[in-house]
Amino acid sequence: MIVASMEKVIKRYDDLLVLDNVSIELKKGEILGLLGPNGAGKTTLIHSLVGLIKVDSGDITVFNKNQKNNIIEIKKEIGLVTQDLTVFNDLTAKDNLEFFGGLYGLRGSELKNRIKEVLAFVGLTDNANKLPSKFSGGMKRRLNIACALMHKPKLLIMDEPTVGIDPQSRNHILETVKKLRDQGTTILYTTHYMEEIQAIASRVLIMDQGNVIAGGTVDELISNIKYEESVKIDVLEATDQLMEKINKIEGVKETIREGSRLNIISNSDSGNIDRILSVIREHTSIKSVNVDKPTLEDVFLTLTGKTLRDGREG
Repeated sequence: MIVASMEKVIKRYDDLLVLDNVSIELKKGEILGLLGPNGAGKTTLIHSLVGLIKVDSGDITVFNKNQKNNIIEIKKEIGLVTQDLTVFNDLTAKDNLEFFGGLYGLRGSELKNRIKEVLAFVGLTDNANKLPSKFSGGMKRRLNIACALMHKPKLLIMDEPTVGIDPQSRNHILETVKKLRDQGTTILYTTHYMEEIQAIASRVLIMDQGNVIAGGTVDELISNIKYEESVKIDVLEATDQLMEKINKIEGVKETIREGSRLNIISNSDSGNIDRILSVIREHTSIKSVNVDKPTLEDVFLTLTGKTLRDGREG
């Protein structure tokens, strides 16, 4: 079931084309990871999807409703976790949740029970009556998420929810995201941390310069990109003669010697590892072999020529 979709969406700021005929789909119960370098258009896509900004052309459908004609009704079912913290530092955690729950019409016992549920879910029950100004960065991020969960949204959009926090808090948030998925929530998740996407995403979209340039599962994206193959072999003695022999093997592009370690780079799908090992054994003993496997980072670098950076984008 398709929860939300964008079809040929275009958005400009003056002469700057930020979204260029973007089409995406979010399926019920999935975590869709959205990756892109700074300035790729990720935040603009999010703001367009939730109706915070108007697009110039294209169709946006959420919960089988056209966004233009049903924006108020649609917003009631969406939770937005922004990169900027949206909690009030002069209100306790409990009071923050009461405020945001009230915005969505929760009242009385329903509101009180939901506050308890959400505090427990994000691990802040013991800090319910404390001010966010006394919280660690990770606790503030978890409260930020809690505020977006008060009305039990069907679609949760998380824009850089783990920026600037410690690894323990990051892991806690990632586990929370997976629990939400298991409960049937559909999640659009953007981050500058590649390992987060590999850990939680059902599918991945990669954006660059306002375009969605690739999409699929992590394994699909990796298999669709052709890479050089690299194998690192620790040997007893790495001689010039051995390197010369290896470089003559079909498919080998380069052999780099680092002490007694040989880093052998071959063309993709060369299938020459057995031949390489055989040649080495004719000259010396092998201590260890490590074949480097391509990662999502390799896909991203191949497609965009850029690295992900911890920062903001337009």
